[in-house]
Amino acid sequence: MTEMMKAVQLHEFGGPEVLLYEDALRPTASGGEVLVRVHAASLNPPDLYLRDGYRALPPEWQPEPTFPLILGTDVSGVVAAVGDGVSGFGIGDEVYAMVRFPKDLAKGSSAYAEYVSVPASELAQKPAGIDHNQAAGAPMSLLTAWQFLVDLGHDMANPLQSFPHAPVPLKGKTVLVNGAGGGVGHLAVQVAKWKGARVIAVASGKHEALLRDCGADQFIDYTKAAAETVAQDVHLVIDAVGGANMERFLNVIKPGGALFLVNPLGFSGHDDAAKRGITVSSTQVRSNGAQLAEAGRLLDNGTIRVVIDSTYPLAEASAAHERASRGGMQGKLVLTVG
Repeated sequence: MTEMMKAVQLHEFGGPEVLLYEDALRPTASGGEVLVRVHAASLNPPDLYLRDGYRALPPEWQPEPTFPLILGTDVSGVVAAVGDGVSGFGIGDEVYAMVRFPKDLAKGSSAYAEYVSVPASELAQKPAGIDHNQAAGAPMSLLTAWQFLVDLGHDMANPLQSFPHAPVPLKGKTVLVNGAGGGVGHLAVQVAKWKGARVIAVASGKHEALLRDCGADQFIDYTKAAAETVAQDVHLVIDAVGGANMERFLNVIKPGGALFLVNPLGFSGHDDAAKRGITVSSTQVRSNGAQLAEAGRLLDNGTIRVVIDSTYPLAEASAAHERASRGGMQGKLVLTVG
């Protein structure tokens, strides 16, 4: 008999209203996979892009969808079944993961559901010191910060540039994080601090208390002053915002420094950067269970924490997407399941 579950499915691209909470086939654990009973899933920008049909991407990058599809990459939950050839995980284990990213860009990674099958290599034991909501909020944002700042963790070709991204030493250096109040930003602040950097956080004023609590040494409220008019002699800028005029950050970076772009689309300052001896680099985050296990120790002992903006029941995923599209979040939006 075919087993069913509840999931949030997409039968067409569009606004938040196209997200439908309905019955779907429950997946099974194939060889090398683990079936996870989801307790929480979090929202990430790729979820919004896919729901909208990736219209913001150049046409040749737009994926061919197969409907219906289930959005979502980030989960925390409990192992319900283990496929052949899997060791290190057993039924009842609490686990977390970023599922099949960027592999399943076009068809969705299926995290907005009661169950999801996950390749064992992408899974890690959930840090015992945090709850499922915080664990679900971590994977994509934390892996992005980790792969940009600590360790790339793979040798795949870089789809965003001709050379592999390489983190730079941060101990004793000054790092500016733009978009520090968001999912990637608040974790980048903490990771850079853990690596021994002096950190300047750029965000709107409502985030100042949180970011100072996360370890920021200096705070710039971009609604009152442009970061490039305040900061100077920075070794690294990591921009978690993207959009227009990322080139402005070249003015605050020391010769020999670096500009890391989480979303590099639209950056046009490569020639200027080369003249100044500034490395401009980007990378696409990739699923990595071993890195989640390593970073998980920092979540477990409180060195790094995941801030949750708000939670919504899975059935209200469309409301969560509406909230996300308004922006200005502090940390992550999480869907609670069951």
